[in-house]
Amino acid sequence: MGRTSDAKEKILTAAHSLIEQRGYSALGVAEICKTAGVPKGSFYYFFESKEALALAVIDEHWAAEQRGWNRILGSDAEPLERLRRLFEATEASQRAGQESCGAISGCLFGNLSLEMSNQTEAIRERLQEIFEAQAEMVAKVIAEAQERGEVNVPDTRAAAQSVVAQLEGQVLFAKLYNNTSPLGTLWGNCLALLGATVPARV
Repeated sequence: MGRTSDAKEKILTAAHSLIEQRGYSALGVAEICKTAGVPKGSFYYFFESKEALALAVIDEHWAAEQRGWNRILGSDAEPLERLRRLFEATEASQRAGQESCGAISGCLFGNLSLEMSNQTEAIRERLQEIFEAQAEMVAKVIAEAQERGEVNVPDTRAAAQSVVAQLEGQVLFAKLYNNTSPLGTLWGNCLALLGATVPARV
């Protein structure tokens, strides 16, 4: 029972929603299965533990987010324009979430980093890999801008980590205050971090 083709997706969808709303630690397998509308036996058919499910949710969320980042950062637009579009997409996503459910959910990866980084090694390592991948993607764009003389940074990788950290921090503040206003400062702060030599709007 419960081994239908869509049971796994139902569990993943329910877990993703619940983790975004309430975090990981407070959830139980029974609640996840009830929300998913599948018998508890289905859970252990697809996932050996709640941690395994959390890792699957993280991977699924990153796969979708990575496609969006690749689409924006890999476009034909000028380098700094690509970064600006990434910030705008982040702000739009958080605003859409607030409008649909009344509260800003923040970043799934940032939320889990705060909650789980000292508790579950497998989750901590996976989140590290994701943030490193994000920094690598941003670093490539910064390197292009550096070659064009549009920014001035001594280390593109370190600068990219600062940009990602700033993005995560402002999303955290937006969630804390349930207000997207902090996200409006992302672009200006990014230009300052990068020592930009171009106008604030590319």
